[in-house]
Amino acid sequence: MTNTELWRQAAQDIHWYQAPTKVLDSSNPPFYRWFPDGVTNTCYNALDIHVEQGRGEQTAVIYDSPVTDTKRQYTYAQLLSEVARFAGVLAAQGVTKGDRVLVYMPMVPETLIAMLACARLGAIHSVVFGGFASNELAVRIDDATPRVIVSATCGVEPSRVVAYKPLLDKAIELAQHKPGSCIILHRPLQDASMVRGRDLDWAQAMASAEPADCVPVNANDPLYILYTSGTTGQPKGVVRDTGGHIVALKWSMKNIYNVEPGDVYWAASDVGWVVGHSYIVYGPLFGGNTTVIYEGKPVGTPDPGAFWRVIEEYKVKVMFTAPTAFRAIKKEDPQGEYLVKYDLSGLQALFLAGERCDPHTLEWAQEKLQIPVIDHWWQTETGWPICSNCLGIELLPIVPGSPARAVPGYDVRALDGEGNPVTAGDIGVLVIKNPLPPGNFTTLWNAEDRFIEAYFSKYPGYYETGDAGYIDENGYVFVMARTDDVINVAGHRLSTGAMEEVLSDHDDVAECAVIGVADAMKGQLPLGLLVLNTGVTKAPGEVVADAIQHMRDRIGPVAAFKLCAVVERLPKTRSGKILRGTMRSIADGEAWKMPATIDDEAILDEITAALRELGYPMG
Repeated sequence: MTNTELWRQAAQDIHWYQAPTKVLDSSNPPFYRWFPDGVTNTCYNALDIHVEQGRGEQTAVIYDSPVTDTKRQYTYAQLLSEVARFAGVLAAQGVTKGDRVLVYMPMVPETLIAMLACARLGAIHSVVFGGFASNELAVRIDDATPRVIVSATCGVEPSRVVAYKPLLDKAIELAQHKPGSCIILHRPLQDASMVRGRDLDWAQAMASAEPADCVPVNANDPLYILYTSGTTGQPKGVVRDTGGHIVALKWSMKNIYNVEPGDVYWAASDVGWVVGHSYIVYGPLFGGNTTVIYEGKPVGTPDPGAFWRVIEEYKVKVMFTAPTAFRAIKKEDPQGEYLVKYDLSGLQALFLAGERCDPHTLEWAQEKLQIPVIDHWWQTETGWPICSNCLGIELLPIVPGSPARAVPGYDVRALDGEGNPVTAGDIGVLVIKNPLPPGNFTTLWNAEDRFIEAYFSKYPGYYETGDAGYIDENGYVFVMARTDDVINVAGHRLSTGAMEEVLSDHDDVAECAVIGVADAMKGQLPLGLLVLNTGVTKAPGEVVADAIQHMRDRIGPVAAFKLCAVVERLPKTRSGKILRGTMRSIADGEAWKMPATIDDEAILDEITAALRELGYPMG
């Protein structure tokens, strides 16, 4: 089946006010447009259609918050009522089709309600991770120029309450653009002062709101802006369109994840990230599934059995989370003693994504759960999986270290620096042949030139993923590292991902990171940082010596692996990505900026001390 025919058929599975007569407009590459003359609405496809088809009493959303000891559920009919009324609140503040609404919220159902209410009106939402620093939030306010900001008094972490309102007030003070109004959800754990004439109380506004109907929008009208990897001077706002997004995500729920209407699907992520957009909010609701909003952690809320409790309690069929969550569970409970306390018989598959899943973690999860554990690869820009074992089509052999083959609609290639195909098994730059399938980003907000330059200029005719890896003779893709994490040791190109694979195989290592650091003789050297499993009795020096020998045995002397240290934790973003670039900058003595999304700034002090003991930065 051709790509065009695949998506023509998939488009027949969603609701259109005006069905498209054209599948793809390729007249202005790389600005490809799917279903250009179609007219639809995201919220209608997520809620109204299910209620109209007689499934209004099915549970749509389960909210479970161990950090506040709160549980709530919404049927599709209840959720539709809430969303329509909040759309009325936004409309009363002047929000109309094409306006931007910035959402700065914790993991609560109201965040999902705000997003869907924007979609109902044809407004463009931009969700910013709750608790984001004021200066970074201000940059996004200035770039998106929202008419309204929706926020809450606080977010809740296992050990603290994070006051959002002071951060928001400071951001608005710093920003050149000033929103017309702010709608604030008051949470019991934290009150907040309101600015007269600007701030509205969520509950009060909802009490008098008139429900708003869905506004038909063009398939190519923007649904949302999601900022990724932006700097203060240059925010990078990924733009997702409406029609292609609905078609692709609804198709993915059955064909990739193999869930049917009524099945419980849980993406243990955050709505501030693309996973939350695609697979907490939109994908499951398009598919008529029940989605879980979990305000907690994999460990510590209260213990390493937290995920298993949720799976048992709500009969989760398919779960999706980041490898880092499973590394955290494995570190605290390496023998799976908490896991066996729960009935997980309803769980049919576990999907992992967010960063590369080391084979050791995947195999641990397979052994403990006795179900398919599927590593799949995608990005904020793509919005849904590039490579995956597609459960709803065919379960392929699972190869640890690979997210399997390209998903239908994607044509993945590995190229050398000059744009030539590399031999099967050789590391190259991973690219995707244009056009990208529906649901991928269509541009960067207010930055079309940067869209072309950053993603499509180096390899004409292809989207540059920024990832390096190889494709084997069976078409399995291996994503080994970001392209800037492929290091050059005395002329040898080595993958830090392959080295991390070796280190993570050590029985005492819970997780690890390898970065390339500057070396006067060899250009670069690999430097390994190890986090040990809970309860390890060996001395750190003994584990380091083992790891160095292990690397020499597996990769050989060419790796020149001699720099290694044990640390308590690795610095990560709140979405679980390890901050390799920041650690590399510290080691090389380069200027670096505190990442706005870092989970805990104090970790970097420990990392800096560990690097210093190894002699970095040099001089």
